[in-house]
Amino acid sequence: MKKIYLGALTLCAILGISAQEVVWQKDIKSSTQDFLSQVTTTIDQQYLITGSSIQSNKQQTSGNKQNNGYDFHLVKLNQQGDEVWEKYFSGQNHDYLSATVTTQDGGFLLAGTSYSGKGLDKKDDSKGGSDIWLIRINEFGDELWQKTLGSSSDEEARAVIQTTDLGFFVAGNVQNSSKGYGSKDVLITRIDKNGKELSQLILGGKGLDEVEKMIPTRDGGALLGIYSRSSEVRVSGSEKGSGMRDAGSVSNGQNPNPVSRIAKSTDNFGEGDYWIVKLDKNGKVEWEKNFGGKGDDHIRTLALTSNGIIIGGESRSERSGNKTVGLEEGTDLWLISLNERGDEQWQKSYNFKNRDILMGMSVIHSADDKSSKGILLGGYTQAEGRIQTDDETFWMLYLDHNGNEQWRKHVKGESRQKEERLSDLKLNRDGSIVLAGTSAEELGKENWKIVKLGDKQVDQLIEKYDIKIYPNPVSDYAYVEIGFDFKDGNILLYDMSGRQLQSIKTQNRVTKINTQALVQGAYLVTIKTDNNKTANAKLIKK
Repeated sequence: MKKIYLGALTLCAILGISAQEVVWQKDIKSSTQDFLSQVTTTIDQQYLITGSSIQSNKQQTSGNKQNNGYDFHLVKLNQQGDEVWEKYFSGQNHDYLSATVTTQDGGFLLAGTSYSGKGLDKKDDSKGGSDIWLIRINEFGDELWQKTLGSSSDEEARAVIQTTDLGFFVAGNVQNSSKGYGSKDVLITRIDKNGKELSQLILGGKGLDEVEKMIPTRDGGALLGIYSRSSEVRVSGSEKGSGMRDAGSVSNGQNPNPVSRIAKSTDNFGEGDYWIVKLDKNGKVEWEKNFGGKGDDHIRTLALTSNGIIIGGESRSERSGNKTVGLEEGTDLWLISLNERGDEQWQKSYNFKNRDILMGMSVIHSADDKSSKGILLGGYTQAEGRIQTDDETFWMLYLDHNGNEQWRKHVKGESRQKEERLSDLKLNRDGSIVLAGTSAEELGKENWKIVKLGDKQVDQLIEKYDIKIYPNPVSDYAYVEIGFDFKDGNILLYDMSGRQLQSIKTQNRVTKINTQALVQGAYLVTIKTDNNKTANAKLIKK
C-alpha cells in the first residue's frame, strides 16, 4: 500500500501558519499501526475519513475465524468535526482501502485491494492473488452491494469515479498479466450503478505503468494520469492506426464482456513520464499524450479547468524531451495545461528547494462555475537524503489561470518528538482546508488526526454567494448551501402561490432537504438566519 511520508512535519506545526485558524481538530485513537488513505468530502460538506486498520478489540465470534489482518476502516464526521459513525469491512486476510468516491445519492463507493477469500464481510471468493474489492454503501454506512474484480494475476485498486450516467470507472493496476504488455499495466473497469460489469480495458507498454489519478470529464468519460516507465509497444503494419492501437480482445471466463487491450503508442522521453489517457463514456480510448524529460517525472494529480485540464507532479528532468522548463534544485513541481483535446497550452515549473512533493491541486472557479480564476497547490518539501530535524516544510502555492505564481506560504516542521505523516488535504468550497494524517506517540500505534483550518488568504479567492441549490432540477433530494457566516438558520420552502411547504432549522453550511413529495414545477427556497440575513433561490422539481 503506497503511502506519502511526512516525517518531521507535524500537523501541530501547521497550526501556527500565519492567517490561519483551527476551526476544529479530531483525533481518532488507535493501538495499532493504522493507514489513512483519503478524505472524501460529501455532497453536504461532511467528511468520510478512510483507510486501513487492524481491529485490536475484535472478539472471536462463533462460526467465524478471528481476523488478524487489516480491514477497511471508515469514520464519518459532520461539518463540525463530530463523529457520525464508524464502520469496518473485514475479510479473513489483509484488505486495504485505497480509494473512495461520493455518489450522487449521498452514499459512497469504496475501492480497495483484497487478499481475502470468501468469509466475514467478503461475499465473493478470491479470483487469485490480490483482487479489487468494491463496496457500495449509503450515507449511513450500510452496505448496498459489493463486488470482487480480479484474475489469476495480482490486481490493486487506485482510483474510482462516478460518471454522468451514475455508473462508475474503477482504475487500478495488474502485475504480470497474460493479457498485459509489461511488468505492471493499468486496468480500467466500467460498472453500472448496481455493480454490473460493463467492460474492462488494459493499457500498457513494455515496462511499468501505474495509474496515479483519475477524474471524471464533463462528457461522461474519464481522464487518467499514469506514471509510465514504459516504451512503446511495436505492432505490425496491419495493426497500425492513429493514436493508441487496440491489440485485440481477450475473453474472460468470469466475465462475459471481453477484456480490451490497448498498447501504448508513444515512447518515453526519460526514466519516468506523465502519460495522460482520455476515455469516452463507454471506456474507449479517445486520445493519449506523453510528457517528460530525460530524467524521472512523476505525475500526481489532475484537475479540470473551465476550458481544459491541468496536470501536475514532480520532475527531476532538465529541459529535454518535450519539457520546455528547466530544473532548479532537487525535484521541482511541473505543471502542464492542456486543452480538452490534450494539446499543450503552457507548462511551468516551481521550486521550494530540495525535494518538492505535490499532494493536492484545486482549481478555483468563479461563482457561476463558467470560468477558472486560479490554481491552488498544496504539498511539502523534503531534504534530499537522510531526514534531519526541521528539514521539511508544508507549503501552499497559488497561481493564476495561466500558471503565474501569485503567492506562496510555508511553515517549517518542528523537532521530531513523534512520528507524523500527512496523507491527504482537501480544499472546501468555503475556502477552508482539511488536513488528514497520522501521528504516533510510539511506533506501531498510529492515531488519525484530522484538522480543519480557516485561511483568510484562501478565503479571499472564493467568490461569495448567498445560496446554492444542487442538483437543480431535482428529483428526490436537494442540497441547500448557504454562502455566508451564521450560527442558526431556517430554510423555508414555498410553492409559487406563496404557501409554505417545509421549514427546516439548520446550523450547517449545507443541508439536505427531501423533495420526493413535490409535484413537478417551480418552488422558492428562502433562507433566514440569526444575523438577519436572507436569501432566495428557485428550485425546479423535474
